[in-house]
Amino acid sequence: MRKIAVIPLRKGSKSIIGKNKRKMVGRPLFTWVLKEAIFSNLDEVYVFTDDIEIKSFVEKQYKWTKKVKAMLRSEDNANDTASTENALIEFNEKINYDFDILCLLQATSPLTTYQDINKSLYAIQNDNYDSSITVVNTHRFTWNNDGKPLNYNLFKRPRRQDFEGLLIENGAVYCTTKEAFVSSKNRLSGNIGIIKMPEDSLYEIDCETDWNIVESLLISRLKKQKESAKITHLILDVDGVFTDGAISYTKEGEHAKSFDMRDGMGLEIIREQGVEIMVMTSEQSELVAQRMKKLNIENVYIGVKDKYALLNYILEEKSLALANIAYIGDDVNDLANISSVGWSLTPNNATSLVKQHADITLTKDSGNGAIREACEFILNYNKRF
Repeated sequence: MRKIAVIPLRKGSKSIIGKNKRKMVGRPLFTWVLKEAIFSNLDEVYVFTDDIEIKSFVEKQYKWTKKVKAMLRSEDNANDTASTENALIEFNEKINYDFDILCLLQATSPLTTYQDINKSLYAIQNDNYDSSITVVNTHRFTWNNDGKPLNYNLFKRPRRQDFEGLLIENGAVYCTTKEAFVSSKNRLSGNIGIIKMPEDSLYEIDCETDWNIVESLLISRLKKQKESAKITHLILDVDGVFTDGAISYTKEGEHAKSFDMRDGMGLEIIREQGVEIMVMTSEQSELVAQRMKKLNIENVYIGVKDKYALLNYILEEKSLALANIAYIGDDVNDLANISSVGWSLTPNNATSLVKQHADITLTKDSGNGAIREACEFILNYNKRF
């Protein structure tokens, strides 16, 4: 049974400018649900957009998986008045309805997890529903404009623990069979299965207040899942970690970066103690490639704009756990990894946002002994194991 998903994205956004590309916890907003879709039971995931920049980003950043594809969406189905159903019809015509189950995922619901997606698929595959929808069970009392309660008796106000509450559509995940969609031309039809998600997933991002709340919820969720164990792998950013963040340029391009030799020795020492070293940087730099080759670091990932998704792919491929990972980063694009690994460290001159969420702020600055200090911490920490 072929299970695919579509994430429809529009270039224009009036409530929050550039919403889908704006960084939430250091990652473009749409990548939160995209990453979960990649690690779900879906067979393919399509990013359906009229934004050439997003299409190019997807094509460059997710070469490590065959699941993800980017497809252009017509301007007519990406304007302010276009419906999602019309976009779905256009998408299905482009792929010739080549699916058994279609999953609509919304980028404005970044709290969606791969488990939510899998439950939605399961309802159709195993429980014989024609479609499924994610909802939140909220225990709020609702009223109409005439001043009358809609879901409880005014004179017999129930206690929260005795109140069934109200199911509210949270706009996160919709699934449908091919037959149901062809018949109805709608994301939902026929016998509909209900998939409950946590109450905080009711937040959709339509204004700045929503953005700030959801960002805090994402960071909190990552931190709650943190566990610490023996450190077997150290992953490092480059600029602002290996270097002081400065770079000199000539008219030919990148000219020089400065590296601290003591950092290199620290990495060699912990490698002798069985800690594997990896490097993950968003920059495309031949200087970095040459320096890492000199340090005999084989696992070097250059030009990475979605570090969190790549980290999770590496963990899955190598059968590793976040608890065994130490990570050193200094800026917002490291924030998701900083908030999720077993131990996160940051140089003393890192950005204030990263220092706020890292487990350890080192006393040394980047390019001036910070990595060596981190290596000494790892050596002492691992002694207990």
